[in-house]
Amino acid sequence: MNRKFFSLLSILVLAAMVLSACAQPALTPAPAQTEAPAKTEAPAKTEAPAKTEAPAATEAPKQEGMMLPEVDPASVSGNIVVAGSSTVYPLTEAMAERFKADGFAGEITIDSIGTGGGFERFCKTGETDISNASRPIKDSEAENCKAIGRTPIEFRVGTDALAVVVSSENDFVTDITLEELAKIFSNEVTRWNEIRPEWPAEDILRFSPGTDSGTYDYFIEAVMLPAYGKDKAEEAILSAKNIQFSEDDNVLVQGVEGSPYAIGYFGFAYFNENQGALKAISINGVIPDEQTAEDGSYPLARPLFIYSDPKIMQDKPQVAAFINYYLTYVNEEILDVGYFPASTAALETAMQNWLEAMGQ
Repeated sequence: MNRKFFSLLSILVLAAMVLSACAQPALTPAPAQTEAPAKTEAPAKTEAPAKTEAPAATEAPKQEGMMLPEVDPASVSGNIVVAGSSTVYPLTEAMAERFKADGFAGEITIDSIGTGGGFERFCKTGETDISNASRPIKDSEAENCKAIGRTPIEFRVGTDALAVVVSSENDFVTDITLEELAKIFSNEVTRWNEIRPEWPAEDILRFSPGTDSGTYDYFIEAVMLPAYGKDKAEEAILSAKNIQFSEDDNVLVQGVEGSPYAIGYFGFAYFNENQGALKAISINGVIPDEQTAEDGSYPLARPLFIYSDPKIMQDKPQVAAFINYYLTYVNEEILDVGYFPASTAALETAMQNWLEAMGQ
């Protein structure tokens, strides 16, 4: 009996060992431990395409809307004659330099003689191909153009914030009203303390663009006319004491720099070039800059133009090409010159005027 018992026990032990060996794989679920693929979701970590959305970030051209036919400056030749506004002069000069750098081999002559002088040459004597202007053309000037067979076409190229400036040594004027500015440039007062009692009892030294300048015309219209009326506005400034007029804005800059009691006005670009020696005065609490010029909150912001004629543009391909190039690239140069871009709508109107002048 004992022998049978031990035999049965041996059989049971052997069966248990076999069953244990067979069941062991079920106790070690190796595949469950090696779930590495789920942890190493490399594609999810390397989402480079989502980071490199360069096209959306580099929208530099932003030349939305109208575009003119492409111009190759090297493909045209001949001379271009420009005259007019001293304010627009540095902008046209910058565009001419770029036009020549891009291959134009002809000569571009640019004279700074004031807007009125420019229209005289363009509409009366017919000497120029393009007229720089810091104001729209007058009816009388357009009639002069018509008399010599020219039809003036307007191209808006930018915006200027007329800068009213004093010497950097002036420590009492920081802000004035339009009414005070009119009085400062009038025959009504002589000394600074007549404007505000706390200002020094020193003579006001005045510097103004000449009467042929579009800047002068604009100042009369925007500043003197509201204060003195149509009949006395120009007389008030022309008969003011201690005033110097010049068509050369650099002369005005030097004059204002020369005394802490001097004051002058001219295009923002000339102030921008001389910020160390001059300081701009805010008008009605608003300083001139790109934002205030564009939104109209600065009271002395004004448009800048160039003018030409359809026949000139069609007879002289170099003139049409230069104006095309000017309108296409002006916004890339205008801030460096010291002025501000025209609105998209104004620039597109200028481009449309170019197309119509060329019969397109």
